[in-house]
Amino acid sequence: MPRPPVARDKLLAAFEQIVLDDGERAATLDAVAAAAGVSKGGLLYHFPHRQALVDATLQRLEELMQLDLEAMAAAPDGAARYFLVTSLFEDSRLDRALIVASRLVQAGDENARAALKRLEVAWYELILADVGDPVVATAVQQMGDGLYHNASIGLLPDGSARRHTILEHLLAAVDRLSPRP
Repeated sequence: MPRPPVARDKLLAAFEQIVLDDGERAATLDAVAAAAGVSKGGLLYHFPHRQALVDATLQRLEELMQLDLEAMAAAPDGAARYFLVTSLFEDSRLDRALIVASRLVQAGDENARAALKRLEVAWYELILADVGDPVVATAVQQMGDGLYHNASIGLLPDGSARRHTILEHLLAAVDRLSPRP
């Protein structure tokens, strides 16, 4: 697959950053072009309208989601443990894409809502295949969502002892709920 043009990547990164920093409404075509250092004509060459920019952002999310799902399915400690360990917000490309999609959902974008729903279902299915119990799978997913939320808003800062302790307690709980052979 050929690499997308650099200007296109800069525009997507600028859109993402504006949505993260200032919200979805601030990510106008003019603001995105200015932040990317690209003329508005250059932006319109790659993205003829704002929805095309949103769609490309969601396509990037789908690609990152697929990579995460593949890693989760292949995780040596199992999908449930992988899900919890990776639920600590790390400001990764996937984390950033998830926050952008969440902000798009808050603005009423149904395509973003559908993308996040697909990811939630795929995560659940992998966790369920790992733990074998729908109640435990739901509990693991809710634990991970809580970790992610708290980490993403700074309540569990990187490197904090509390962050590590909470994760270890949750992993131990998963092990008790669903003993591995």
